[in-house]
Amino acid sequence: MKHYNIPIFIPQQACFHSCIYCNQHHISGQIAQPTSSEIISKIDSHLKTFKEPYNAEIAFFGGTFTAISQQKQEEYLKLVQPYINQNKISSIRISTRPDYITPEILEFLKKYNVKTIELGAQSLCEEVLQKSQRGHSVKDVKNASKLINEFGFDLGLQMMIGLPDDSLERSIETAKQIVNFGAKSTRIYPTLVIENTQLAKLYRCGEYLPLEMSEAINWTSKLYNIFQQNNIIILRVGLHPSEALISGEELIAGPFHVSFRELVLSNIWKEKFESISHKNANTITIYINPKFIGPAVGYKSQNKINLQKFYRNVIFIGDSNLKDFQYNYVIS
Repeated sequence: MKHYNIPIFIPQQACFHSCIYCNQHHISGQIAQPTSSEIISKIDSHLKTFKEPYNAEIAFFGGTFTAISQQKQEEYLKLVQPYINQNKISSIRISTRPDYITPEILEFLKKYNVKTIELGAQSLCEEVLQKSQRGHSVKDVKNASKLINEFGFDLGLQMMIGLPDDSLERSIETAKQIVNFGAKSTRIYPTLVIENTQLAKLYRCGEYLPLEMSEAINWTSKLYNIFQQNNIIILRVGLHPSEALISGEELIAGPFHVSFRELVLSNIWKEKFESISHKNANTITIYINPKFIGPAVGYKSQNKINLQKFYRNVIFIGDSNLKDFQYNYVIS
């Protein structure tokens, strides 16, 4: 059954903290809050494109959903209920901050078929959180995660890499803690310097340097492996490519690429293939799960080109019996 996600962006809605990296109007490419009629129209237009059988989810992203008034939350959530009652939508996903989770809030969300709650953890290092002016602690994330799991919701924990005072070791520790906190899904976002943010000021005066693209790919590859090995679903790698980011109009600096996830997966396969390089033979046939043949061949076929330094013929064949990053090979 095909899964579809219908994103409803509510940028900066009720977010009372100004994290140094954040200007969500530019990140989401959307400024005005959606009206009820706009939300219904978006849901209807998406549903028309879905092919049966399908599983569809409404996702309220972009703001701190549980910090807005309960009346406004109810207004948004009630719009979705008729679709759920008609089995057109299966569930609702929201994103919020860890310091806006209480038992009372969770009881309320349960009534309206919210299934998944994603928390913007960003880092699980106190120094990084403080430098980023997140306004919450690691303990807040831990406590909120525990409550969400106890109430039976699916927990998602988002993280960022390359924040001020971050390091590869700290990002790896954050990933391990996300696993320990019981998350079922995650998102990995490299930190970008966006116009009209505190981070932009720090960058311009030389007090902050974003990760280089190669660093961001290397860090994310290591984190991806941690999550994949622990059966954590990786929903997104890299920010959604809005027009402002693609044009460079609002992006000042940082490792942004429209195919960032592809670059990461390509890098993971490159590292795996290092063990079969230097053998110098005529032909190598590599068997891989069909969905991973593209990343295995590599971004712009770079992995295949690298292998062709040692093998005259490099052949990739799909094998559905192999899972994820498993592969077999035959040299002849």
